Amino acid sequence: MKKNAKYFLNQLFFSFMLISIVHAGPKSTESIIQEDSTKSETLSDSDNAKTPNSPESENTATKTTENALNTTENKDLTKEIDAEKTLGEAVETKIEAQKEAVKSQNTIDQLTDETRDMVQEYRNAIRKTDSLSAYNQQLSKLVKQQKISLSSIQRQLENAEETRRSIVPFINKMIATLEKFVRLDLPFLLDERRQRISTLKQIVNFPDITLPDKYRRVMEAYQIEIEYGRTIEAYNDTIMVDGQEFTVEILRVGRLLMTFQTSDGELSGIWNKHSKAWRKLPSEYNRSIKQGLLIAKKQAPPELIKLPITAIGKSYE
Repeated sequence: MKKNAKYFLNQLFFSFMLISIVHAGPKSTESIIQEDSTKSETLSDSDNAKTPNSPESENTATKTTENALNTTENKDLTKEIDAEKTLGEAVETKIEAQKEAVKSQNTIDQLTDETRDMVQEYRNAIRKTDSLSAYNQQLSKLVKQQKISLSSIQRQLENAEETRRSIVPFINKMIATLEKFVRLDLPFLLDERRQRISTLKQIVNFPDITLPDKYRRVMEAYQIEIEYGRTIEAYNDTIMVDGQEFTVEILRVGRLLMTFQTSDGELSGIWNKHSKAWRKLPSEYNRSIKQGLLIAKKQAPPELIKLPITAIGKSYE
């Protein structure tokens, strides 16, 4: 806009100069008229000097002078009109040129703004393109890694199907082994342990229970049996000793031994693993077994007690 204003002032100054020059023209013309008048007077004086002063000659000279003056004035007036007309046309042309220049400058400014906007949009598009390219590269890496993971999962699924086909017989074998183990083990909590095995056999045949859940329940049964070997326990039961039935308290020390004692504390005995029967113990063990029952029921603090341990390969008679 500063360039436009400077350009407009220069053009206006040039117009004023042109007007001043044109107006200076009529003054020169008047000077010429005065010179012509002076010459005419000089000629008249000369003629008057050469010729006698006669009225006719004076009238003729006066008319001649007036005609010359009128002719000069007409010419000057015509020149002045032509100059003003030319000046007006020049001024109009200059104004039109200035308008066109302003219009062209506005167009240039508009095009400049549009170009600047387009350049900014192009730069933004370049930045977005670079960002999207980096993002696409990262996505390509992720997709590649996911394909590798998918292949690994597919292989695992194939292996899982093979495992599924082999796990069912394996579970059945685990249940059969557990059942045999309970049968050969010390006869404690037999009803509870046998019921647990029976439940496992039924679960294996249930189609609405998933294979992992079946395996988990079998492992829980094994874990319970393992815990029996690390604990002591006291509970009431009815047993047969030498053909007689007694209601006694059973003391189990892990899977090491099982002893019993009647409620009056007069009769104690032990489970013989070889004969699979209860045998009586000497009365010297009555106090130790009674103390063991108290410890198992958490009615006495733990302490060392004397119990009859059967040697491996031998039976206590």
